[in-house]
Amino acid sequence: MVQKTLNSYLKSRYGKKIYKVSIDAGFTCPNRDGTLGTKGCIFCSAGGSGDFAEDSKLSITEQIEKGKKRIASKLPDGDYGLIAYFQAFTNTYAPIEKLEKVYMEAVAHPEVEIISIATRPDCLSEEVLNLLGRVNEIKPVWVELGLQTIHEKTAEYIRRGYPLNTYDEAVRNLKACGIETIVHVILGLPYETREEMLETVRYVGESGVEGIKLQLLHVLENTDLADDYRAGKFECLSLDEYASLVKDALDVLPENIIIHRMTGDGDKKILIAPKWSEDKKNVLNTLHRVCDIRD
Repeated sequence: MVQKTLNSYLKSRYGKKIYKVSIDAGFTCPNRDGTLGTKGCIFCSAGGSGDFAEDSKLSITEQIEKGKKRIASKLPDGDYGLIAYFQAFTNTYAPIEKLEKVYMEAVAHPEVEIISIATRPDCLSEEVLNLLGRVNEIKPVWVELGLQTIHEKTAEYIRRGYPLNTYDEAVRNLKACGIETIVHVILGLPYETREEMLETVRYVGESGVEGIKLQLLHVLENTDLADDYRAGKFECLSLDEYASLVKDALDVLPENIIIHRMTGDGDKKILIAPKWSEDKKNVLNTLHRVCDIRD
């Protein structure tokens, strides 16, 4: 296995340690505000997948500074950099004036090397793409697309709210703007077979994006997914099953794609399942051993 992990990629690109600071810019989502729906995706927490982001009441600069303090024990004495990660909800879904204000404030921070923006493929208008292109001329912009699956039956079940061709168009448009694209894929979605999950990973790898995030399905409190889980409609993957699946997923990906994540964290305060995911050190050690990954 020769794919680069995010850590090794950043070290080779910047020659120093780069840390991520998660930002909540106070956005919402078309799947929350009534445009497409009001309940969000079936797995999405009340925090819009930004449960570890900073306080949206703070300015972008204040959130970055607070994030720095959180990771102070990890900061080296020498040179380092930051990724300003706009994580919570849909971070291109707002008036263009607000988007420009928050992006430019992040760009202006002297220690921020990269702006990473989590969004939906159906929230990338021409106006937004033009703005992203302008920001990208100042500092690198990454756009993270929440695809999760290529299978329409699953997309309907999780209430994703857009067809696969919308993802394809978004990738083409971002590529035309010279913007690096990372795609989120959830492994373990209910009713999908192992081969269907691998078909999604393979599709992403062939779509021309620069990076992928493999995310373990978490069942969180106060979601419709939690109701289905408690009703016994599906089971979560075991650690061994997940590690084996990740290994196979890496095997079908092109060697040049950057592995930004091999799992993910569910907020322990609201995590229902799988409970084994709470032991992050053991999970990562298992994944690195099974997948033969070295940073």
